[in-house]
Amino acid sequence: MTISYLSVNLSDVSSQSTIRTWRDLVVQAEAIALAELDSPLHISALCNALAVSERTLRKAFHNVHGVPPCRHLRMQRLLQARRALLSSDSNLTTVTEVATCYGFAELGRFSVEYRSVFGESPSETLQRTSQADAGESSEPHENATPQRDHRPSIARRPALPTAAAQA
Repeated sequence: MTISYLSVNLSDVSSQSTIRTWRDLVVQAEAIALAELDSPLHISALCNALAVSERTLRKAFHNVHGVPPCRHLRMQRLLQARRALLSSDSNLTTVTEVATCYGFAELGRFSVEYRSVFGESPSETLQRTSQADAGESSEPHENATPQRDHRPSIARRPALPTAAAQA
């Protein structure tokens, strides 16, 4: 009886250790992939940098996020591109600049993927944000306050789609 109790505890420790390792691997992969945003995402290069096989990286991402690494990391880059579009002025920034800055080399695919996730084109996001900012600044105020920070607030940030929604 003691042996079966001990084996259950050891298997719990073993699976917790494995999960912790997967999380560490995923965190390292995210850090590397998001550190070089201006270059396209290549999973094989990421695996080489982490010294793991693609199968190991896939397994880690499936266990931690429920999706393959390429999908999760592209979604992270897409979210960052959206934040950049939301905080940019359409007179000073183009969608092309933002897309290439975040490693999206194929602009048509970027636009299609962006629309499917956020429900509007990247140019609509950029124009809408610029129009909202223009509307705010055109209203006269008696007590002028410093111009507000245009970075997206937590409430405006989109939530990551769940694994069920992406399937």
